[in-house]
Amino acid sequence: MKKILYSSLALGGLMLLTGCNGKMNQFKADYFTTNPNPLEVVGENVPATVTGNIPPKFFKKNASVTITPVLVYGGQQTASTPVAYQGEKVAGNNPVVNFERGGVLTIPVNYVYTPDMMKSELYLTFNVQQGGKQYVLPQVKVANGVIATAALADPATVNPATANDKFQRVINEKYTADIRFLINQANIRKGELESQGVKDLNTQLREAAEAPNREITEINISSYASPEGAYDFNQQLAEKREQNTTSYMEGQLKKDKITEFGELTKQFTAEDWEGFQKLVAASDIQDKDLILSVLSNVKDPEVREQEIRNLATVFETLADQILPQLRRSHITASVNIIGKSDEELAKLAQTNPKELSVDELLYAATLTDDNNRKAQIYEQVTRLYPNDYRGYNNLGKAQYINKDYTAALANLKKAAQLAPNSSEVAMNQGLIQLVNKDYSAANRSFSNAAGLDGLGDALGVYYLTQGDNAAAVKAFGSSKTNNAALAQILTKNYAAAKNTLGAIANPDATTYYLSAILGARTNNDSMVTSNLAKAIQLDNSLANMALNDLEFANYNLSNVIK
Repeated sequence: MKKILYSSLALGGLMLLTGCNGKMNQFKADYFTTNPNPLEVVGENVPATVTGNIPPKFFKKNASVTITPVLVYGGQQTASTPVAYQGEKVAGNNPVVNFERGGVLTIPVNYVYTPDMMKSELYLTFNVQQGGKQYVLPQVKVANGVIATAALADPATVNPATANDKFQRVINEKYTADIRFLINQANIRKGELESQGVKDLNTQLREAAEAPNREITEINISSYASPEGAYDFNQQLAEKREQNTTSYMEGQLKKDKITEFGELTKQFTAEDWEGFQKLVAASDIQDKDLILSVLSNVKDPEVREQEIRNLATVFETLADQILPQLRRSHITASVNIIGKSDEELAKLAQTNPKELSVDELLYAATLTDDNNRKAQIYEQVTRLYPNDYRGYNNLGKAQYINKDYTAALANLKKAAQLAPNSSEVAMNQGLIQLVNKDYSAANRSFSNAAGLDGLGDALGVYYLTQGDNAAAVKAFGSSKTNNAALAQILTKNYAAAKNTLGAIANPDATTYYLSAILGARTNNDSMVTSNLAKAIQLDNSLANMALNDLEFANYNLSNVIK
């Protein structure tokens, strides 16, 4: 009986030793699952969650374990934030794993992505503290490789904003003159023809006819009678005024030997109620609001005239101040000023830019597709017109396209000093901040550029870097770019991505590489191989990238990459 009791006590002691004092057994890889596996770039990070299902009677009661996720790649390794768990008898604040029942471990993982991580392995390392001692258990592998498709987002390919020129090759100018008539008369008085307005009009017409860069396109004569008296009489009177003014104008053109004047058009208005209303509204006549009310509410001309005549206190003022101004012929000459041709502008921008206005120079830059030539012209703009922000902004744009971000930022800062509220400058500064990974500053800059055409592409790339792929798709809208297609691929809208890639005007190596990824995701073998071959032909560095790219893990690329 004593023997049995001693045996029971010994067994209990052994069990106690096993639960508390014996070393922790090795963790097994099949205890752990990783989501996602393989890992995947989100924005510019590689996040994941490793979940451990610890079996009963495994986790020692007196032990604590610090678990560190370590990504091994390219001869180096990067550790993520360690997490710690402890047994039931450990004094501490870490989550407890029950010895009898086991438990679940949750291990968050995150790394800042670098390209070498595509070919990698994720391990967990275990550092155990138990009974005042410390020891290390063998590491276990829990994931293999990183899908890096999201890292193809490229702010450098976003087209920066141009501060546009206001160049107009053809500028239309209007020159006018009035010939006034006495009441109930249509003859043109000598004094009217010698008025300064008529003299200036004739001078402008002569100068336009003689200038090689000016063209008279139309001369229009509109003649009127004031709206008092019988309508039939006023109609005849207005028509006669038109005829007499036309005869005068034709004679003057002949006298000045002006033969090219487009078209001479003419019309008359029997009763100029519209002009009457405008003049009354602009006057300080007593009871003008009452007059305007009659004009608005009474539609019959004869009744309207009588109502106004009934306002005896003001009609005399109307007769003296308003009605004489309506007895007139209004002459309008339309003249086009023809600017320099594209050839002339391009040549002068090269040989003598100081002969061009700022808008002519800015326009000249749009006549070339050579970005370096654009930059040269914009440099001339900043030299000749240093107070115009557009030169600095557009020079910064050209330098951004050439990936000279330091110089671009310096010029954009000058532009911002001259035009602090410019949306174009704000967007372009945001792009450089995006390239420099200063995302909070980029977000502020893009907010200051709200409403600007072209901002959607910049915002789309910003959202891609933040891992918000749905917001990126919305920002891109109908844009046909590699970045827009990438957002659609990441949100698994493969049909839309295919349409976007097919609509890109100038496909490059990235376009074809994305098309190959799309083929892999939609199980289209020929789409993978044909597009990957085109991508590598344009950029040979993509061959090595494809070999390590888990998007193509199920494909034999030996026929494509040789």
